[in-house]
Amino acid sequence: MRSFYFALCVVWIVHANQAMSSEAGMPQLNTEYWVAQVFWLSVIFSVLYLIIWKIFLPRITYSIENRKSRLVNDLDQVQKLKEDSEKKLNEYNLIIEKSKKDAKKIIEDNQKKLDRDIENKKKKFNEEIEKELSAAENEIKDLKKSSISNINHIAEETTAEIIKQIVNTEVNKSSVSAIVNDITKKEMEKNT
Repeated sequence: MRSFYFALCVVWIVHANQAMSSEAGMPQLNTEYWVAQVFWLSVIFSVLYLIIWKIFLPRITYSIENRKSRLVNDLDQVQKLKEDSEKKLNEYNLIIEKSKKDAKKIIEDNQKKLDRDIENKKKKFNEEIEKELSAAENEIKDLKKSSISNINHIAEETTAEIIKQIVNTEVNKSSVSAIVNDITKKEMEKNT
């Protein structure tokens, strides 16, 4: 192939020298060179055609086919990735829904448990308050009873002492006690 190119270059140089040395004007318009020009035109275009057909066209075709197959593979891969991402998105949405339901159930269960605990503590608190109230009422009743007897005792002593100072004689404590008890009973019946 190199020898062919070398021969082609030599013929072109010889022909170029002849064309340059013409004095009759432009060689393209000179009819004596038309045969040589048509010959070289057909040789050059034939060589260019063969070079393009045997060298460049297979490379271009290979490159186009390679790109086409790569694009098809990429599109297939993109489709697979899209399907995988949709599947993952659906799984994610299912997990979120399940988590929401579980959280809602846990919240409801904890709310019910909290309500039961509050109700139980409220009952215990009310029971303790009732116990304290009854204890306080009993204490008040006991205090009333003891205070009435203390008041009666104080009233008896005071009355006896006042009568002793007024009349200047000793009074029978049992009769003063009976009078004070009688007055106390009447006052208690009025207040109740």
